[in-house]
Amino acid sequence: MQPELARSRSGVRFGYSLWRRPNLIYVDDANVLKYGRGWFHLTADGLDELHAFAAGICVPVRAFHRGARHPHYDITAHQRLIALRRGAQPVCSRELVRVARQLFVPPAAAATSVSDAQLALFV
Repeated sequence: MQPELARSRSGVRFGYSLWRRPNLIYVDDANVLKYGRGWFHLTADGLDELHAFAAGICVPVRAFHRGARHPHYDITAHQRLIALRRGAQPVCSRELVRVARQLFVPPAAAATSVSDAQLALFV
């Protein structure tokens, strides 16, 4: 689906109308060998979408890197194939880190109370 270009009264195109691409899920091509298998990373434009997608392809919650500077899941090669079949976009590792860093919220900024901020120090 292509966005429509907005036009001025003279008919000259000056920019896009109110259009936003849907949130995307991304999977990289890292293939990090560990524990005898290849591992990849899964992230998204939004955390809610990321968690929902990961649950949909049976990635355990423990695979999520909560405290990482770039929030992501570690997934196996088999899970990567399932993710790609379900619409995840293949990207290089560098692009995946760039997208995931946009999701990063420092623990202190995410805290809603003083006790939450103190607990965040131990996460």
